[in-house]
Amino acid sequence: MTKTILITGAGSGFGEAAAIGMAKAGHNIIATAQISPQVAALREKVAKLGLDNLRVEKLDLTDPYDMAFIAKLDIDILWNNAGYGESGPVSEIPLDLVRKNYEINVFKPLELTQAFIKRWVVEGGKGKKIVFTSSMGGLFTPAGWGTYVSTKHALESIAEAIAQEVAPFGIKVQTINPGAYYTGYNETMADTAFRWLDADKNFTKPAELRTTFDALLASPMGHMDAQEQIDRMIAIVPADTGKVRNVSPKAVEDMLKEAQAAAWDAEI
Repeated sequence: MTKTILITGAGSGFGEAAAIGMAKAGHNIIATAQISPQVAALREKVAKLGLDNLRVEKLDLTDPYDMAFIAKLDIDILWNNAGYGESGPVSEIPLDLVRKNYEINVFKPLELTQAFIKRWVVEGGKGKKIVFTSSMGGLFTPAGWGTYVSTKHALESIAEAIAQEVAPFGIKVQTINPGAYYTGYNETMADTAFRWLDADKNFTKPAELRTTFDALLASPMGHMDAQEQIDRMIAIVPADTGKVRNVSPKAVEDMLKEAQAAAWDAEI
């Protein structure tokens, strides 16, 4: 069945590629991007592809007028995909950066989700769905990435709670939990710590952290082909049935299960 799907954060990466893929599959897509240059670039790409069923709109989650406009659209599926990440040690990161990361990754997606839920409950929510782009980091916490992955931990909890609250109205909820696929997202997130870390002020030394990040991102599990995840998103988001939590690839799912099991026996 053809669905109308709203995607936040579709100006690049997974969101853009999946928006195009789902439109090619016949769904009606409203792809949103944060800034006007992204909107213009994606509109041009869509026009060249001849995708009449892919509409591109501006949505800066921090702009109340953007949010009010988008919340009035008639859709079947809300895919909360927009987000950004701050890296660096949680024990030293400036708190204003933590607050900003939560505002974009947690509070604003929740605000938009609440707006659609309110309408759907009144109008009849059967067949509606909410999807959150979480992360493998929503299920474990590596040092140096704690601020970002804590926002994804929060989304996991929010999604689980909402799923129970809206089930009586026929609304479904899913999360998508990508591994470290190579889209440039993790690479640019790794850079964020080095704009505030100072070797003369912080006990975390920038050079040592850079070496750790570079090694992780260069490993096979930190540099996977993004097309695998894009294909999964194209299949998962429009579907009426499927898993609540969708981790990929399988090797990452297995690793996360082992890490969660090991946490029960961890000692100080």
